[in-house]
Amino acid sequence: MEYLDFELPIKDLEEQLVKCTLIGEESEVDVTSTCKQIEKKLAETKKNIYKNLTPWQRVQLSRHPNRPYTMDYIKALCGDTFLELFGDRNVKDDKAMIGGLGKIGNQSYMFVGQQKGYNTKTRQYRNFGMANPEGYRKALRLMQMAEKFNIPVVTLIDTPGAYPGLEAEERGQGEAIARNIYEMFRIKVPIICLIIGEGASGGALGIGVGDKVTMLENTWYSVISPESCSSILWRSWEYKEQAAEALKLTSFDMKKNKLVDDVIAEPLGGAHSDREATFKSVKEYIEKSYAELSKLSVDKLLDKRMEKYFEMGEYKD
Repeated sequence: MEYLDFELPIKDLEEQLVKCTLIGEESEVDVTSTCKQIEKKLAETKKNIYKNLTPWQRVQLSRHPNRPYTMDYIKALCGDTFLELFGDRNVKDDKAMIGGLGKIGNQSYMFVGQQKGYNTKTRQYRNFGMANPEGYRKALRLMQMAEKFNIPVVTLIDTPGAYPGLEAEERGQGEAIARNIYEMFRIKVPIICLIIGEGASGGALGIGVGDKVTMLENTWYSVISPESCSSILWRSWEYKEQAAEALKLTSFDMKKNKLVDDVIAEPLGGAHSDREATFKSVKEYIEKSYAELSKLSVDKLLDKRMEKYFEMGEYKD
């Protein structure tokens, strides 16, 4: 188990509990009351920490190495029914962007999302979840395929941003993302977007236009990461915590500002602390959202999608 810096008090208490339990097992001393006291203190500490998280701490939780990634959700939701599809039919297959068909119950869905790696080798293979233009073109190809066969789309967003390399710009990174945003407004099937980790910049927006846009509790969604914002404004990463506060990037800030539709609660400690409960909540949300959206005609679906984004923000002539 890996602990973040603000979780160290929890680590200390859990280690004390383990030692207390071992003493009871290896000796004739009755340590039941002591263990119960530690358990009580541990529960209170967890509650105090996780119920009062700062924006920067939520950013840290969204990046937790044990947090479930896109393929974890797909496997949990679809089991053996998932069929991965590859390639953009133009350049190559982007390993940072995955997609394919899967079933939840008796309903088929087209899943599209960014995939991060679990260790050094797979992180390099997945390019740290940063898609190239061909990744966004693959995503659009799959969404248009879903439209052709009247299959709803579910996007799972978890990226530190689109890949900013020279070769990505040469192949039209900006155009690929802009094209996806434009075309997703016109896809004639329900689109459900879920931010399951990091939702950074155009990399997230490239698969982030939908009828329902929802964030898990300990995720973030912003035009820029706190570190990058800090380096631009203060020429240093030291002010990332202040930047996170100012950016209003948490799920609750986004919901308050009407930029996302819902927030899915996570188990105490984050999605990684109880994966099964998280998967169950996401599954229920997808099924509930599709049940609502499937009742709308195509014209009404597209009109509501457009209105949703027209209503965001304020401006003056």
